[in-house]
Amino acid sequence: MKPNEFSTPAPGRTSPQGVETARVIVVGTGFSGLCMGVKLREAGEHNFIMLERAGDVGGTWRDNHYPGCACDVPSHLYSFSFEANPDWSRMYAPQPEIYAYLRRCAEKYDLIRHVRFNANMVGARYDEARRVWRLQAEDGRVFESEILVSGMGGLSNPAIPDIQGLDRFEGTTFHSATWNHDYDFTGKQVAVIGSGASAIQFVPRIAPLVDQLHYFQRTPPWVVPKDDRPLKDSERADFAANPWRQRIERIKLYWMMELRFLAFKFKPEWMGLVAKVAKHKIAQATPNPELRAKLTPDYTPGCKRLLISNDYYPALARTNVNVVTEGIREITARGVVTQDGIERPVDAIVFGTGFKVQDPIPPGTVFGRGGQDLAEVWKDGPEAYMGITVAGFPNFFILMGPNTGLGHNSMVFMIESQVHYVMEALKTMKEHRIRALDVKPQAQKQFIDQVQDDLRSTVWNSGCKSWYLNDKGRNVSLWPGFTFAYRFKTRSFKLNKYNVERA
Repeated sequence: MKPNEFSTPAPGRTSPQGVETARVIVVGTGFSGLCMGVKLREAGEHNFIMLERAGDVGGTWRDNHYPGCACDVPSHLYSFSFEANPDWSRMYAPQPEIYAYLRRCAEKYDLIRHVRFNANMVGARYDEARRVWRLQAEDGRVFESEILVSGMGGLSNPAIPDIQGLDRFEGTTFHSATWNHDYDFTGKQVAVIGSGASAIQFVPRIAPLVDQLHYFQRTPPWVVPKDDRPLKDSERADFAANPWRQRIERIKLYWMMELRFLAFKFKPEWMGLVAKVAKHKIAQATPNPELRAKLTPDYTPGCKRLLISNDYYPALARTNVNVVTEGIREITARGVVTQDGIERPVDAIVFGTGFKVQDPIPPGTVFGRGGQDLAEVWKDGPEAYMGITVAGFPNFFILMGPNTGLGHNSMVFMIESQVHYVMEALKTMKEHRIRALDVKPQAQKQFIDQVQDDLRSTVWNSGCKSWYLNDKGRNVSLWPGFTFAYRFKTRSFKLNKYNVERA
């Protein structure tokens, strides 16, 4: 058999040295990793393994299980196009249903046997002489492959702010992504630090339980109503009996959300309507002018992530909730001290501070040609051609990579576009008997320059500070165009953009 032909042995082979080998290694089993696995099997490629650092599949939807956790994209759109689910209980699916959906996908498409659980990748190095990637797991297991696909995503490593004194706090602390379900909030004094998408969801759930909630808000988000409702049994039965109806619903939702990009880039004045709606909801929730001022942002809606909720503003208007806008100076053994010197004693601190989106791959983890560290290459911000391949890192593909995030539509659509591109690359390698692909630096630069140029006129670059931007003010997170434009760009693999080494 030729070395680049797809083969069908049992996934993974172990050498006498204890190294498990496969043609393709996929890191992560969230939406990205599972989609990659499905498409590999569809193409007849069974010689692949998937590395998962936890004991189950599901990615961010396995790890994030805080109260109120749910999707902010309609359920029918936040799912694989090839695996419709007629049984969503609501227009916006709660976390347990999305997690269960991903597990069903893994089982239905026979991916579990490809997964190596509890295999936390701590190092990946490209061996130029042998043209293979060598990976090491935290427990000492070693894996090798010709192709390495990262499906780790940006929402995988919680960000804990570096606050003086945090280590001496004697109460309970945890991040929303590592929720402590054993902690009883009843009658407690609780601090919530952070006002992002997670806090929007869990604060309304814990506020009625606590004696006092101190909500430390650095910058208020724009929050608009969530068009959510339970799906009727008759609707679900209709979708199950007539899958084409659900496809139509998905298409309708896609274009409704896609049209929102017009406001993000071409019609920023339309965002004034969003501001009016949000301000009306703030006014409805609280008659207190001081609180209203605290909750009203001073930047254009959409510059930071636009959030949706129906119970967030009413929760902050409760008499046992105190919205604190003074910056935090330090944390003591008993509580949180703000810059004005006031200490607020608390029993627990919950962080709703998001993830390390700007540092998706830690230093000393991924090494490419010449031993170069990807984190060092990315010291000024992550960059990748099509958001997928990086010059100097042959046969390395990233899903949900730099500048492919969205502020207006479903990431699952982008993931499927990227997986299609990777499959086209593997197909090209097979047809041309190519052993190594390495994107040309000039191709990568041209792509990034165009992306950054397109971003300048969007609302995301309109002056606020958000997780979309790195510490140099560069937007390395979002795709600056329509999602159908990205799909058009990734529909085919252009070999002339790559340096190649043939078998």
